Amino acid sequence: MTDQRAEEFNEELLSGFLDGALVQQDEQRVRVHIEGSAEARKLLVELRQMREAARDTKFVRPPDLQFSERPKSGVSRVSRFFGAWVVGVWSVALVGYISWEVAVEEGPWIPKALLFGVFSGVGLLLLSVLLDRLRDAKDDRYRGVEK
Repeated sequence: MTDQRAEEFNEELLSGFLDGALVQQDEQRVRVHIEGSAEARKLLVELRQMREAARDTKFVRPPDLQFSERPKSGVSRVSRFFGAWVVGVWSVALVGYISWEVAVEEGPWIPKALLFGVFSGVGLLLLSVLLDRLRDAKDDRYRGVEK
């Protein structure tokens, strides 16, 4: 085989040849090329071995708890619980304090009404989300999904 014909051969056709996905003309072209080229035969053997190795590869499933976002130790669980509790109480106290200061402060009523609207709107949105989550938690299809 001449160098010019070897350069014209598309080595990607070897993959299609192994898959049996080539049209008859390309398959015949690959067969002729393989018969005349020791390098192409070697490449075909290597490609076949790689495919068999890939098919035989076994993947180890990681344990279910590997991807869990839950606290892993008792100290971590306790500190996360109390941390969330402190942040919640602090947030309620802060909103209450700001509301009290705005209510007792003398001044125009429009800023007070706007601030009350923002606080009550955000509070109602959070309450609606909380109620929906509690209602849906009973029959959540993805409750046990960890990964």
